[in-house]
Amino acid sequence: MNIDERDEWLDFTHEIVDALISDGSDPAGTYTIEHHLAGQDFDMLEKAAVDAFKAGFEVGDAEEMPLDDGGLIFCFDAVVTRPLNRDTLIEDLDTLLKIADKNKVHYDGWGTQYIEPVQ
Repeated sequence: MNIDERDEWLDFTHEIVDALISDGSDPAGTYTIEHHLAGQDFDMLEKAAVDAFKAGFEVGDAEEMPLDDGGLIFCFDAVVTRPLNRDTLIEDLDTLLKIADKNKVHYDGWGTQYIEPVQ
C-alpha cells in the first residue's frame, strides 16, 4: 500500500459519509459495513480472511469472480456493524489496508446501505 492509495480511500470514506448524511440517512443508526478484498492467489486471500477475522470482522466465504479479460479473481467481504463514525471507519480502513498489504491482496473499498431515520 502506498500513501496515495490510503489518501484515496480516506477521501472516499469522507465522501460516502457526507453523502449518506446529506441524503437523510440516520446519523445515529447502526450500519452494516462491507469491506471488499480480492486477489488472484486463493491461499493469500484465505490468509487475509483469517487476519480480518482475528481483527474482529465477520468474514464471508470467498467467491470466484470472472474478469473482463477472461481471468479469474477471488474475493471476500469483511463485515462489521458500527455507527457511521468517521474515526472508527478510518481505523477499520487502516486495519484492512494493512492486512491486504501483508497478504498481497487488493483492498477494493467498502459500502453500506441507507438507513431511514427513526421518527
